[in-house]
Amino acid sequence: MKRVSDMRDFAVILPAAGRSTRFHGFSDAKPFVDLCGTPVWQRTVQAFARRSDVRRIILVLPPDRLDTFRSQHAGRLDGIDTVAGGSSRAASVVHGMQAVPPDCPFVAVHDAARPLVSDRVIDTVFDAARGSGAAIPGIPVTSTVKRVNSRGLIEQTVDRRPLRLAQTPQAFARSVLESALRKAADTLDACTDEAAVVEAAGHPVTMTAGCPLNIKITTADDFHLAERLLSAATPPPPS
Repeated sequence: MKRVSDMRDFAVILPAAGRSTRFHGFSDAKPFVDLCGTPVWQRTVQAFARRSDVRRIILVLPPDRLDTFRSQHAGRLDGIDTVAGGSSRAASVVHGMQAVPPDCPFVAVHDAARPLVSDRVIDTVFDAARGSGAAIPGIPVTSTVKRVNSRGLIEQTVDRRPLRLAQTPQAFARSVLESALRKAADTLDACTDEAAVVEAAGHPVTMTAGCPLNIKITTADDFHLAERLLSAATPPPPS
C-alpha cells in the first residue's frame, strides 16, 4: 500500500458558500444537511482531517451564517478555519487562500458537497501535484455524447474517447494557484473550477484517475444516491 506523506504540506480549501439553487426539497443548503446522521460538510472534512499530509483545513461559508455556524459547531471545528465566502466560487477560493499558512507549499480545493471522496483519489492527485504543480482527478465519459441546438435537435455525435468528467480535490503548488488567480482576477467568475484558472495561465494540469463514487451532491437525486452508497458501505450492527 502506498504510504501517505508524513509532511503536512497541503492546505485544503472546502468551498461551502454556494446557494444550492438546484437542491430542492430540503430545509438547508446541501453542505449543511445531515447525510446518514452526519452533516455533509463534516463528512467531507473527515476525509482530510485524518490525513498526515494535511496541515490546515479551511471551510468557506456563506457570510451571513458564519458567526452562527461557529457558535453551533464550536466542538467540531478543532483544527478547522472558517472564513466568509465571496459572491462566486472563485471569489470564495480567493478568500480561502488568504487563510493558507504562508509556508504551506501546496493547496487543494475540494467541493464541500463531495463527502464520499476516497483516500486513493486524494493520494493519487496529491502525489501528482507534488510532481507537476497542478493535478485534478477525472473519470472517462462512458455514455454517448450528443451536441444539440437551441431547438433540442441533435447536431453532432461527439467523440467521447478524449473526454473526462472533472472531479475534486484539485491540487496545486501554492505558487502556481496564486499566480493563476492573480492573472485571472478580472475573469474569475467565468471559471467553473480552479483547473480552468490554472490552464488559462498557461500551466499544464495533469489528470489522475478519479472515481465514479466521488459524486458531487447537487440535486436531491444526488443526495439520495449518496445515502444509498453510504448505507451499502456501512456494515450492519451486530445482532
